[in-house]
Amino acid sequence: MSLRERLGAAPSGFAPMTETAEEAAQGTRAYHSIKVQIHQLLLQRIDLEAMESLSPERLKDELRNMVERLLLEENLVLNAAERRGLVRDIQYEMLGLGPLEPLLADATVSDILVNTFKQVYVERKGRLELTDVSFVDDAHLMKIIDKIVSRVGRRIDESSPMVDARLPDGSRVNAIIPPLAIDGPILSIRRFAVVPLRIHNLIEYKSVSEDMAKFIGALSEAEINILISGGTGSGKTTLLNILSSYIAPTERIVTIEDAAELQLQQPHVVRLETRPPNVEGRGEVTQRALVRNALRMRPDRIILGETRGAEAMDMLQAMNTGHEGSMTTIHANTPRDALARLESMIAMAGVDLPMRAARAQIASAIGVIIQANRLSDGTRKITSIQEVTGIEGETLTLQEIFQFRQTGVSPTGAVEGHFTATGVRPRFWDRLLTRGIRLPETMFSPVRRAV
Repeated sequence: MSLRERLGAAPSGFAPMTETAEEAAQGTRAYHSIKVQIHQLLLQRIDLEAMESLSPERLKDELRNMVERLLLEENLVLNAAERRGLVRDIQYEMLGLGPLEPLLADATVSDILVNTFKQVYVERKGRLELTDVSFVDDAHLMKIIDKIVSRVGRRIDESSPMVDARLPDGSRVNAIIPPLAIDGPILSIRRFAVVPLRIHNLIEYKSVSEDMAKFIGALSEAEINILISGGTGSGKTTLLNILSSYIAPTERIVTIEDAAELQLQQPHVVRLETRPPNVEGRGEVTQRALVRNALRMRPDRIILGETRGAEAMDMLQAMNTGHEGSMTTIHANTPRDALARLESMIAMAGVDLPMRAARAQIASAIGVIIQANRLSDGTRKITSIQEVTGIEGETLTLQEIFQFRQTGVSPTGAVEGHFTATGVRPRFWDRLLTRGIRLPETMFSPVRRAV
């Protein structure tokens, strides 16, 4: 008996073009049913300990052979395409992340957004697209989520329904489940490039001009403290990775993150990661605690993945006490907003510090703010580079050195505009010269650089 005859419909991907939507849905359900049946039989027969000792390729071959035997035993006759599809999907379930594996293998996908088991979106080139990928049910999706979070020693259940984790390639993962997620489990994966981007890639993508690229590279080499500001998905972490590539290999770097995702290439890097509380609410290790501990580890530079709370106070103190060239990111729409957020975070630290003293700390610690934005057409650009020049009265002062000026939107929806310098030479120019970094002064001339 063939699979088509036994189930009364063709599995997804092998149905005739003339079938109705209802028949296609029935075929999909039938295919999922037979896949679950074979998967359960495999779990009953396979030796999990023996699996761990096999190489990935050998394990794939063993799974293929076992699926073939089970199909014979269950008297299921499939054509060659159906058989390949079933073997592939079983391998995905046993060795990877099930239906998400094809998306993870697609280099054009930057984000994977699972909105319950029924709906999976991806982002390509800054645009969201609905895919035909789905899970069998909530239990199937929960099994994949459990597999992800257990790899990094974390857990998710009703008592702890939110979790941040990461994939082996460094991609950031967030999961939230009922009762907080009303309709069912939600999974978000922020992909990381297998090969980290470099500054020349940003120039090719027209995310930055050549003069701006030289300038921000010089900032890192000259050990200027940098704050990268931007909204969600604007490329802050990517830019942080690129800036870190300018750090000399002789320097000791300590990174601190909620979920480790930075991809530093230097030989002397110490990576620290926060820890959430356990079931009893104990054992939490915050970013603030890690920043304080990092100060005792003799770092040359501290890189904080994202400043979002009381750790801002300790990070500013580190920048002011010999750890020059340190970097961090912050969620903000403009450089001015970033400074306002820093002030709020200092207040969260519980330190009785007058606001003017807090602003003085910021002014002496932060050298440059780089603003990254995701524009309406999905492209990401560095829209402003501003120097923190000091404090006048009660106000922190900034001067813009480079900017992206948007002039309009094309009929196809593409953002139109140009990069330009503002004509202002930074106050730390002499510092660049003393470090042996010589940039052409003409780069600060207000000349349009077409995008």
